[in-house]
Amino acid sequence: MADQVLNIWICDARQGKPVISPFELHFASDEQPTVGLAITQAAIALGPEDSVLARKGCFGVFGKRKEWDSPIYAGDRLELYSPLLIDPKAVRRKKANQNQDAKFQAAAAKRKARRL
Repeated sequence: MADQVLNIWICDARQGKPVISPFELHFASDEQPTVGLAITQAAIALGPEDSVLARKGCFGVFGKRKEWDSPIYAGDRLELYSPLLIDPKAVRRKKANQNQDAKFQAAAAKRKARRL
């Protein structure tokens, strides 16, 4: 059986500024092209249990997190993500608390103005 070729893009954002490069994914005609196959052929990781991929959500396609065995298609952009530096939930919570603090300060200023 002859090999087939699928042209995709790999965007590696694990080390600072993202680097996008074209990649040819080779697979047999009876084989399904998957995210895992692309990652192993690009020598990014040896398998799904590789320490490089230890955390959940470290790769995806066009900004959507994908599983190891998810299919990949011609023209797709396989993205490798860096670890999050700040928890998004904590950022939202902090922003909500800042708005709440502003409300409390405004209410305190009104009370103070009424007393004077």
